[in-house]
Amino acid sequence: MQKNKTAYFITGTDTDVGKTYVAAALVRHFVHQGLQAVGMKPVAAGAEMVNGRLLNSDVTALIKASNVDADLALMNPYVFAPAIAPHIAAEQVSMTVSLDDIQQAFDALQAKADVVVVEGAGGFRVPINRQETMADLAVKLNLPVIMVVGVRLGCINHALMTAGSIGAAGLNLVGWVANRLDPNMPAIEENIATLKAMIKAPCIADVAWGEEPQFIDF
Repeated sequence: MQKNKTAYFITGTDTDVGKTYVAAALVRHFVHQGLQAVGMKPVAAGAEMVNGRLLNSDVTALIKASNVDADLALMNPYVFAPAIAPHIAAEQVSMTVSLDDIQQAFDALQAKADVVVVEGAGGFRVPINRQETMADLAVKLNLPVIMVVGVRLGCINHALMTAGSIGAAGLNLVGWVANRLDPNMPAIEENIATLKAMIKAPCIADVAWGEEPQFIDF
């Protein structure tokens, strides 16, 4: 990372656990601190044609949260129409996702912004091509990681496995977010307490269903 620049990689314990919700809120958090902040979704699968370009709804949310004037191609270098695993979507249109291309887009964004919030696709080990995964992308960018935990049945196992995978990749898990996906989940407070006790990184936000994340000491 460039001097005096900050960036984070947002991953999740699964798909549809609220990564975009948290990533966009984190961008807004930095904007409210008076910083130039921008979101990035390097690879997005599931998009519709808008004004002649494929546009993913997650990317739209990040654009709305950002206060940096950046080209769509930098914020979202790879976008595919079908909502399937990125490497499969890429192969269907005879493309291969390149980490070097993503690095170049990230560097260009970082030159424009104080903070870049990079949102992964799916979980931490989702493939982006036949050889590399989202974990390899996080390593390539060398970013501290924030993990979004979808708090529902099975979340403890998913969270601990993901946290372990982040550590095994040699990356720094700097915080995690408890995103309460099921407000009727039995023993929800006990589950969150267990996560706080077993995950070494701090819980930087505990998000009730439908509420805006409020980040603690971050």
